[in-house]
Amino acid sequence: MNAGALRAEARRWLAAARPAVVVEVAATRGSVPREAGTRMLVAADAVLGTIGGGHLEWQAIAEARARLGRRSTRGDEAPHEQRLALGPSLGQCCGGDVRLVYAPLDAAALAAWPKAAPDFHLELHGAGHVGRAIVALLAGLDCRVRWIDEREAEFARLAVEGLPPHIEPLCVDAAEAEVAHAPPGACHLVLTHEHALDLRIAEAILKRGDFRWCGLIGSATKRARFEHRLEARGLPRAAIERLVCPIGVSGIAGKAPEAIAIAVVAQLLQATGGGA
Repeated sequence: MNAGALRAEARRWLAAARPAVVVEVAATRGSVPREAGTRMLVAADAVLGTIGGGHLEWQAIAEARARLGRRSTRGDEAPHEQRLALGPSLGQCCGGDVRLVYAPLDAAALAAWPKAAPDFHLELHGAGHVGRAIVALLAGLDCRVRWIDEREAEFARLAVEGLPPHIEPLCVDAAEAEVAHAPPGACHLVLTHEHALDLRIAEAILKRGDFRWCGLIGSATKRARFEHRLEARGLPRAAIERLVCPIGVSGIAGKAPEAIAIAVVAQLLQATGGGA
């Protein structure tokens, strides 16, 4: 569960008056499983999010639930700090230390919980097999996605109403025209059902120029053909060289949509520093 979804779930729990404790990694030193600002939500019968797993998380869950028990008998408790050395205290090999803060889930805890800024904004062109597999992976990441396709039938047969709120499906008449509506610094991934449409979208992205990363599905042969056509349309060589094609990290040879999606999302995270 990404940070934005976890905060939204905390809001729902608070509205439902569900007793819970917010466990936050407030500070770190040395090698630790998760960074400062990471949060976990603990109820008597559920845990959402993670502060890194292992003995650290197991002990934090136990402490949070003990505090829930004390809260039910004594009333509200103030936030509590706990400092842990992962090696000496917990036997974990990370070797660093963390400062955890336990706070009851209340209005103050939610107000102190910042809205997570997305790691990247992605304009995803294509709702075919690979596009759907990519969306399945992005559902759990802190990002914003505009998922664009001209084929209403592709979205109609998907359970788009079940998509997380950070993924927005858009059925449009002219996909290349949507490039103008992308925010500056966006990432773009082009994998539509037609090479001619891929070319029009890629041309619009490269002409605009203010993108963070642009990937195009296809082989080295497709890239060579696109390079020739883009040059013929007057695009400078420096702009064309920014186009990433083929896409996906090296070493993953599988051609199944799920394997391609893993390789492509890994490359996207490398390019943006996302998923930290």
